[in-house]
Amino acid sequence: MSAHRFQRVTDRRGLRDFLALTDRLYAGEPRYVPTPRQQIRRWWRAGVPMYVLRDGTGAVVGRTTLHTDADLDAKFGRRCQLFGLTEFTAPAARPLFDAIEAHAGADRDLLFGPVALLPNQAGGVITSGYADRGFVDSAWNPPRYPDAYEAYGFTRRFAADTWICPVPPPQEPVPALGAQPDGARLELHRGDTRRLDEQLDLLRGMLNASFAQLGYYTPISAAQLRQQTDGLAYLLDESLLLYLTRDGQPVAFVLCVPDISDFVVATRGDLHPVNQLRLLATRRRYRREAVLIVKGVVPRFQGCGYQRLLSAHLHRNLHAGGYTALRSTYVERDNAASAAGYRRLGGRPLHGYTFYAKER
Repeated sequence: MSAHRFQRVTDRRGLRDFLALTDRLYAGEPRYVPTPRQQIRRWWRAGVPMYVLRDGTGAVVGRTTLHTDADLDAKFGRRCQLFGLTEFTAPAARPLFDAIEAHAGADRDLLFGPVALLPNQAGGVITSGYADRGFVDSAWNPPRYPDAYEAYGFTRRFAADTWICPVPPPQEPVPALGAQPDGARLELHRGDTRRLDEQLDLLRGMLNASFAQLGYYTPISAAQLRQQTDGLAYLLDESLLLYLTRDGQPVAFVLCVPDISDFVVATRGDLHPVNQLRLLATRRRYRREAVLIVKGVVPRFQGCGYQRLLSAHLHRNLHAGGYTALRSTYVERDNAASAAGYRRLGGRPLHGYTFYAKER
């Protein structure tokens, strides 16, 4: 470590250096989709500790965040030192991990990451499928990343896959709604930009209930949801946000968005106001593929076929909208029900996916 300096980002110049590292690491690499710069700046202004690793010449060769979360500590039953937005040149891997170890809180007994800022938001490392590009809300990295983590003693946690599914013409009519054999009344609702805040709050309630059983999941607050969906109204294809109500009560949902990865790559993740206007003006261009961000069924009604019903309506809407492929953010490998849903659509795993943990 003597040849390297690990420095907290305390000013805008340091933040520019933090952001610029991925421009250099991934120059000319279309498979890597950067985290929007506005999101990183927002976290920095909110006080998320960000660090750069400089070599002997002063050049930035690594970066990371070092943060904690009480809810995740409670979920794991451990005091976790979280790290995220973690990038490094090949020679800098061990010095960066040494610095993370050295600067972790003395009361922290587990290193866990990379997360941005939590595993239920974004982060992770891909472990296969390197030839396939990444996409928004998901990771892409070269093969040396998992090699570096594992050589240092990190072990995989929450092994998962991202998925990709074709969108062929539907072969069967969509399942019937309305009155059901058990007497309940099912209704399908779609996104409405005029009511998006209200609808997202309904989805948040279903999301927190349906994901509570997952080992990495902590409840999403209203404020966190607003941050994660900032700007969604400008891009939303209303036919790709669907939810079911049973006798008026929300029971299942799915949220997809047009895949704007090419635009994010072209702008290096800089979605400043002018670029946002450019994206708004050309958004029809990015409705060839979609990304499934999240789906779920409230626990009481899991196993009733409601997600399959939603998937059929989603497939119809995707095809009607001219989409040719649907990508999904990571699904844990022991989540057989979700994987089966993608296989029914003719899908295949795209990237192997994991988080990393290391005992201290």
